[in-house]
Amino acid sequence: MIVYNGNIELTDIFKKFMTQTNNTSSSSPSDIKQQIERLMSSYFAKNDHDRCYSGLIFQHGKRSMLQINVPAKDLPNLLQARPAAANNPDSGKDRPEIKGHADEIKHYIVDRARKGEAWIIGTFTANVAPEIITIVELGMGICMVIVPQGVQFDLTDGQHRKKAIQEFLSDPNESELLAEEYFPITLILEDNFHQCQADFRDIAQAKPVDKSLLLSFGKSSGRAGITKKLIEKVPMFRGKTDKINRSPSKKYKLIYTTNYIARAVSCAFTDNSEDELEYYDVEKSSEALAKCLNHFFSECSQTQRIFETGVEKLTVNEVSDFKKECLLGVSVGMEILGRLLYCTYELKSNSFNPNKVSQLAQLDWSRENILWQNNVVRVNPRQKNSTKTISWGASAIADAVKVVKTELGWM
Repeated sequence: MIVYNGNIELTDIFKKFMTQTNNTSSSSPSDIKQQIERLMSSYFAKNDHDRCYSGLIFQHGKRSMLQINVPAKDLPNLLQARPAAANNPDSGKDRPEIKGHADEIKHYIVDRARKGEAWIIGTFTANVAPEIITIVELGMGICMVIVPQGVQFDLTDGQHRKKAIQEFLSDPNESELLAEEYFPITLILEDNFHQCQADFRDIAQAKPVDKSLLLSFGKSSGRAGITKKLIEKVPMFRGKTDKINRSPSKKYKLIYTTNYIARAVSCAFTDNSEDELEYYDVEKSSEALAKCLNHFFSECSQTQRIFETGVEKLTVNEVSDFKKECLLGVSVGMEILGRLLYCTYELKSNSFNPNKVSQLAQLDWSRENILWQNNVVRVNPRQKNSTKTISWGASAIADAVKVVKTELGWM
């Protein structure tokens, strides 16, 4: 059973202190802070054999919950992951470990921390049997949480974050990056196995955030920054790009998504659709690529009408027909274009060869062109009238790029 008001002396002192503070205007904020710190420090010192945390206690979902913040060094021993084994959900309290996910989190923190940039990871959610910890309520939802040595909280959400931090702390070259960091834990006072599984399921109900929105919310540097600039500088994208959803909204006559454009941007500069272009100058790079794309889209017969016409003057049917008939109306076509523009990029001058860009613009980018047949445009023999479908695979894109380079004599 939880020991509420487990230290009557501390609780009484805190209540008297709060009453005194509320009834007098003589205490300055700094005086109040010092008194609270002295009060807490004395209690921590009396329980130095246990782990003590200040926290908040509240009710949520018909259960008592705690919010505490703990130093990074405490996490490996305080939290334990109990992931389910593959194909055996009853063997754990959350999903099986996803290989490589902890490394992604670690890389994210290292990258930001070394640059002195702001970073954040989500709150850990864990559960514990309420009778094995002590909670001292101080009033107004404020409490002290005493966790005996050896007690661990079972993670409901955050096993990959915990693993990433644990690897940090075990690496002497990296551990100093987290030396002063604290991490929030939402603690559910619950140890029923099936309820914990249900909690993980309920937490996981949130809809994943689409890549376009992540890019739109991203910092204005690297490819995210270049992409944002291009969406405004290139009439083919301006007003015609969905900045939130995974697929462009037909209702609003949108053709592209931020993610489509970002992948093409990475390809144009590095021939790698996932490159974040971290060290590229946003202004200079976006200016060079915008000039190139405006040249291309204005000269290409399949894109000229869309390029020159504002979205408000385009019809839903025009946009729909363009996406159905022209390869440049879908993400595959944009990636092919990006990879071909890379062949025209001159690093020293940070420019795209205009003669080669014109050669690309003179190509027939309609899906009917034989250049795209049997690579990204394929016939589905199972469907009536030999329906042509788009192949989204990396090998199909690579084959299409190779065909065009051979056609133009760029091999």
